[in-house]
Amino acid sequence: MKFICSQSELLNALSIALKAVPSKTSLPILECILMETVNDRLKITTNDMELGIETLIDAQIQEPGKVALNAKIFSEIIRKLPEDTVSVEVNENRTALISCGKAKFTIAGQDGQDYPPLPSIEKKEAVTISQFMLKELIRQTIFSVSDNENNKIMTGEFFEINDNELKVTSLDGHRISIRNVRLKNNYPSTSAIIPGKTLQEIGKILPGDMEQDVNLYFMDRYVMVEFNQTVILSRLIEGKYYNVNQMINSAYDTKVVVNKRELMDCIDRAILLVKESEKRPVILSIHEEGISLNMNSSLGNMDEEITVFKEGNDLMIGFNPRFLMDALRAIDDEEVAIYMTNAKAPCFIRDVDNTYIYLILPVNFNVR
Repeated sequence: MKFICSQSELLNALSIALKAVPSKTSLPILECILMETVNDRLKITTNDMELGIETLIDAQIQEPGKVALNAKIFSEIIRKLPEDTVSVEVNENRTALISCGKAKFTIAGQDGQDYPPLPSIEKKEAVTISQFMLKELIRQTIFSVSDNENNKIMTGEFFEINDNELKVTSLDGHRISIRNVRLKNNYPSTSAIIPGKTLQEIGKILPGDMEQDVNLYFMDRYVMVEFNQTVILSRLIEGKYYNVNQMINSAYDTKVVVNKRELMDCIDRAILLVKESEKRPVILSIHEEGISLNMNSSLGNMDEEITVFKEGNDLMIGFNPRFLMDALRAIDDEEVAIYMTNAKAPCFIRDVDNTYIYLILPVNFNVR
């Protein structure tokens, strides 16, 4: 096997493929990257048995073949080579000679035939969405995916398609994030729970081009994501997702409309007084003149006033400041509307058209 390609193109492809190389595995060959010649291209494959990635780059194929090379070693070598043409030649003993300019490396490889192939999937109708929109949907919901493996359902996001509407939901037991978007076309009703890990990696890999699309293929146990010259295949999480509709309530007793940046800056200042080991709520006292934000901790106290538009009852309520910040960062609007009922009930941050809904549970606090 021998091929010649651009160092920068190879490095970019490796950075994509590395997302599916496991940090720990009982199968040592999964720590490798599979490289295989396909006509006048080089195909790079990685697979951790839950997430698989294939990406293609143009190359001069001088001798066809396939080989598995240690992902960490090979990628580090390519990363530190000059931006020039790279030659990789694999002999019959599966030893790879990597040449670039005056630099030469020799590393041991393994038989590519031993590398576990990605599952063979029969693709059905693709759901098409712009790269930018999918990247934004992930950014605006991924933070409320749970990392508790004891509740597998919460470690994924629920994708639900009806006609030309896509609804993405995530929750972790303390908050819910929902994004609703309109697609360009109508599709049959489909739903799936995509692992949060998969979505995090897709969010990192996607260029986010507004003019370029992504094709999503939903199957019984897998989802396939295709864009540019890359294919990502992931297992779905099996099970029934939570009925979040029964948790969403349009009724409220207190509503405030506030400048998002001003509120974020105020919470950010409050967090300065919170140690990592402490769990201190930010307390919002809502009254006719605005909102008073208060933070009490072992490091000190902080009070600040924000002018808001208020509708309804006065209220004192406490929140995990990080949860509020996560939701506010995900919103692009200049002003946000926050709906509350009482100090024990969830608050909702949502826009008029419900394109985004963020539910956050309040926390108990002691008034000092």
